[in-house]
Amino acid sequence: MHELSVTESILSIASEYAQKAEAKKVTDIHLVIGRLSSIVDDSVQFYWDFVAEDSICRGAKLHFERIPAMLKCQDCDFTYEITERLTPCPKCGGYNTAIVSGEEFYLDSIEIEKEEVKNP
Repeated sequence: MHELSVTESILSIASEYAQKAEAKKVTDIHLVIGRLSSIVDDSVQFYWDFVAEDSICRGAKLHFERIPAMLKCQDCDFTYEITERLTPCPKCGGYNTAIVSGEEFYLDSIEIEKEEVKNP
């Protein structure tokens, strides 16, 4: 259910920047989400259609880029990707690891339409 508040935050950020850019409409929103993040793309998309209904972002397409989960072994300095769950280092078998990437969640960019300026 936390995706509702996350989606409302996305709308707020995109709307704020669109207004500053004097946009007529937001057409696309690009989100970056790490594999270890608890954000569910389908849930965000589901809530998006409701929260954006009466805003400058109405009809904007959401684009989700997933960042792989990468761990670094603190024992042998080997960096590796995990796909499902935390696993030991494939090089030394150790569990003394640190997350390098995969927890990201941010709005990367928005695309807008602007009003056409007519010359007198």
